[in-house]
Amino acid sequence: MQQASAEQPIAVLSADALSVAPRQSGAGLAWIGRGFLLALAALVVFILARNLLDNPRLFAQIVISGLQLGFVYALIALGYTMVYGIVRLINFAHGDVFMVGSFVSFFAVSRFSLHTWPAVAFPGISPDLSTLIGAVSVIVLSMIVCAALAVVIERVAYKPLRNAPRITALITAIGVSFFLEFFGALNFVFSPRFIPYQRPFDVYAYWIGAQGIGMVTPQTPAPDGSITFSSIFVIIVVASILMQILLQWLVKRTKIGKAMRASAVDKPTTRLMGVNVDRVISFTFAVGAAFAGLAGVLFAIAYPSIHTQLGILPGLKAFVAAVLGGIGSIPGALVGALIMGQAEALTAGYISTPMRDAVAFTILIIVLLVRPTGIFGEPEREKA
Repeated sequence: MQQASAEQPIAVLSADALSVAPRQSGAGLAWIGRGFLLALAALVVFILARNLLDNPRLFAQIVISGLQLGFVYALIALGYTMVYGIVRLINFAHGDVFMVGSFVSFFAVSRFSLHTWPAVAFPGISPDLSTLIGAVSVIVLSMIVCAALAVVIERVAYKPLRNAPRITALITAIGVSFFLEFFGALNFVFSPRFIPYQRPFDVYAYWIGAQGIGMVTPQTPAPDGSITFSSIFVIIVVASILMQILLQWLVKRTKIGKAMRASAVDKPTTRLMGVNVDRVISFTFAVGAAFAGLAGVLFAIAYPSIHTQLGILPGLKAFVAAVLGGIGSIPGALVGALIMGQAEALTAGYISTPMRDAVAFTILIIVLLVRPTGIFGEPEREKA
């Protein structure tokens, strides 16, 4: 008996040693991974700084292109982050709602000439005012259709699975995404082909440089050394910032915004307080889809070619932007989208165009390895 008791502490010590060893090796691998990422980040900064010094004008043009993409991604990412914040669902059909918005505006302009109704209804109206009202009408119609579509999807596909495992709802979202893509590709719905997009207004190019600011025309090209940008770039930036401000006001200052925040924290308690949580969730889907519809119109105007697979990559990249910024965080969606836009544009400008998609999803992998909660995200706390 004494011999057995003498050997027992030795066995305990050896078990502790075995449990500590994997922890130490895991911590060592984590530091190696972080060191590699820091070295990679330093290399990226060095390459960007060298290119900035070699050709500042080209660098500025690429940054403008990245901002244009980033602000479009921000509008899409808002839908991801709002829905996830309340129902903890990654709505992969959101990118296809973005596609539907671009097609709705296309048919509104090309077949129904909705953008010309002010000139038809009021013949003496100013051409600029007519163009403004007509373009806003097209955008509002696309936002309304996308919001209605999202509410139908939520009621039909997601609401019955409210208490089901998350993987069930996730698979359903993927199925809805495929349905929208391939149903829209039917000839009697949208079209399986690439379609040239007819813009509701003309897009003009401008230049800015040491001589000031001017418009680019066939007779007056941009001066050497100047930076060019288009009117749609300004519209995208202004519209995206305005929508961010509007959403912040909606969430922070309105009754429905308070209900959204309460539902995100504790749905059963929110129901006990008399809030219709189902209606709040449907409203959240509608608002996020309306922003996606706006993004679809602006994206189609900036890059005038649409097809039923249009929403796949922008939707996935906006999802990566939401994860990067901290999914569930509205400011994080904007910051993550701007980073994504710059990463994509700089990769296409300095490495290769096909590589830009790979870089986008490499960012997702790095974020999940280094900071899974994102830039502005916080770890979920267990309820008491």
